[in-house]
Amino acid sequence: MVVCGDDGLAHRLAAELRGVYREQVTLVVPPSGRSGRQPMAGRARAASAALLDRVVTAVNRGNGGSDDTLAPGERVVEAAEPTEAVLAGAGVERAAALALVYDDDETNIRAALTARRLNPRLRLVLRLYNRRLGQHIEELLDQAAELAGEGGGTAGRGGAGGTGGAGGTDIATTVLSDADTAAPALVATALVGTSKVVDAEGLLLRAVERRPPGPGEVADPGLCTLALLSATSNDPAGTEGSEDSGEQGPQLLPDAAAVAAATGRGTVVLEQLSYSGPSLPTGRGGPPFASLFSRRLRWSLAGLVAAVVALAVALTVVTQDNPLHATYVTLLDLFAINEPAHHQSTGRQVLQLLSMLVGLLLLPVLLAAVLEALGTFRTASALRKPPRGLGGHVVLLGLGKIGTRVLTRLRELHIPVVCVEADPEARGMAVARRLRVPVVLGDVTQEGVLEAAKIHRADALLALTSADTTNLEAVLYARSVRPDLRTVLRLYDDDFAKAVYRTLRTAHPSALTRSRSVSHLAAPAFAGAMMGRQILGAIPVERRVLLFAAVVVGGYAQLEGRTVGEAFRAGAWRVLALDTAGSGDGAGVPPGAGLVWDLPDTYVLRAEDRVVLAATRRGLAELLGRRARPRSGS
Repeated sequence: MVVCGDDGLAHRLAAELRGVYREQVTLVVPPSGRSGRQPMAGRARAASAALLDRVVTAVNRGNGGSDDTLAPGERVVEAAEPTEAVLAGAGVERAAALALVYDDDETNIRAALTARRLNPRLRLVLRLYNRRLGQHIEELLDQAAELAGEGGGTAGRGGAGGTGGAGGTDIATTVLSDADTAAPALVATALVGTSKVVDAEGLLLRAVERRPPGPGEVADPGLCTLALLSATSNDPAGTEGSEDSGEQGPQLLPDAAAVAAATGRGTVVLEQLSYSGPSLPTGRGGPPFASLFSRRLRWSLAGLVAAVVALAVALTVVTQDNPLHATYVTLLDLFAINEPAHHQSTGRQVLQLLSMLVGLLLLPVLLAAVLEALGTFRTASALRKPPRGLGGHVVLLGLGKIGTRVLTRLRELHIPVVCVEADPEARGMAVARRLRVPVVLGDVTQEGVLEAAKIHRADALLALTSADTTNLEAVLYARSVRPDLRTVLRLYDDDFAKAVYRTLRTAHPSALTRSRSVSHLAAPAFAGAMMGRQILGAIPVERRVLLFAAVVVGGYAQLEGRTVGEAFRAGAWRVLALDTAGSGDGAGVPPGAGLVWDLPDTYVLRAEDRVVLAATRRGLAELLGRRARPRSGS
């Protein structure tokens, strides 16, 4: 396996392939990456970067090293850019898979085109932020492989046992985005009780975290229990719900006995598993009608309309006139174009005076409505400011790649958001304008910026800038304003994220704190794609990750010919559903039934069956990895 990159994702991916899948990895990094400890992401000051590096080094000594540290004997190639000579020197012509995870889309595309020419049978995994461009590049590279006479034949090269039905082994090119992979996890972490949604390849899975049931309550099991949360109120001390937490930590894919015995523990249950239709557009081209006029102006207009109706009714009663004609006369009086009621009754004269008074009040209101409407259209592309009475919202710091994806997810959930960004030309500013999201322009480390974002009335703070020091400083300041504020930090290094979490939890035990490394969240999906398996998605369970994949049963001894009950391995993998679209199974499942999730434990999995799996990282490596089964096996 060859991994090329210039940030933490490359190191994390290499560690994932080496430690979980037991693969031989050649890592291509810029010259500054020789130490295996990448510089802090973003453009933080050199002094801050050095300070953080010393802190992380100290944490590593206390925890026996990090997964990002390069293993002895692992091959490292130092190169500023992945040129043809560099890729050839890294052994791309003989490699089974190549991952291009540079932060720049153009660099990844250029290297992918070169690698496809060097090895048409090479399995490619690209990191691209532009999703539409990624789809076209994926089709282009796959077509190039087919024209080269190799087709998608990476199955035979990758040690997949020569089984063409191994469910996704023939994927020649996979385009992924670390922003798309990590965004749902960051959103779900910030919003307790919010569903964790995986939506990919037309498949919709929704899991939700549920608190322990109270006395006399019965927990709803949902479709199935995916995980048991930590036995303690917070994550276990020292391990924070990671894979080394022990029995007190989270348990992924527990069996029925473990679920029954887990009293007083929260759960993550699967609530929905179905096909999803095309996503709806996030917004229209122009501003919504309600945003043309302020609430105060709308109430003023409503009050004037009510006054006109009341005057028309009163005129009908006083003059015994037809209601329609009385309304017409009232409007004439309102706009002062009717003749004065000199020789009419006193009631009629009083009503005419009142109508003229209402007309005088109507003129400034109409003028204000016109000015507001013109101003709204004129500033439709301008940034909104947080409204005065805003509360219960999420403050999002940073509108880079990750922040933009998180903002989109939050708005899809109809959650109020206020963004803070220092760069007026940031990537997500156009998205914020289109979604009409309030944005505060300014350095979050400066006094008054978080106050302008109404941090004192917010429900959560998401610090997602590219500088660790900025995120940490913002969270510490926000905690001084609101000690109980729910906070989520994006930190480059996972060990440093653990250290920060541990300290904040100790200082503020009553507040919810989560620290997340984007590379830690995204690496499992990239590693699975390098093994030729397209991971549908991942959900975080405290500091662990649960993966979802769709595979064809044929070629896997752990699945083929076994019943659903026999194929289930607690803590490793579980069959969630069967895709029967287009064929019948002859064993109780009707043909063309689509996605069948409630399979009986006695159903025998056949070679042609396509199933949806939930698996841990190591479980998926054992089931789908190249060395998980012998080459000559079935």
